[in-house]
Amino acid sequence: MTDTVTRAQLSEAVYEEVGLSRNESADLVETVLEEISGALERGEVVKISSFGSFAVRQKGERIGRNPKTGEEVPILPRRVLVFRASHVLKNRINGLPYDSRDDI
Repeated sequence: MTDTVTRAQLSEAVYEEVGLSRNESADLVETVLEEISGALERGEVVKISSFGSFAVRQKGERIGRNPKTGEEVPILPRRVLVFRASHVLKNRINGLPYDSRDDI
């Protein structure tokens, strides 16, 4: 499973589906990704209906272990990006039928 969807492929899909020019399609994809990134930087949750939610979570300091030496090392506090798939997306991934009631 090595296939990866790129920005260029997303732009091409918008071009084919929506009918915008290739440049407009690329600009649209970039704008959407910038809006999502900006909201996450500000600490906002990004929820895309029938897809999932992106959020930034604060992780505290903890002690980790170097796997080679076994030495304990502190892991500094940091912010991490988390994604929670919607049940609609989970069902699609598992090949379950789409139920329009899932959107409610």
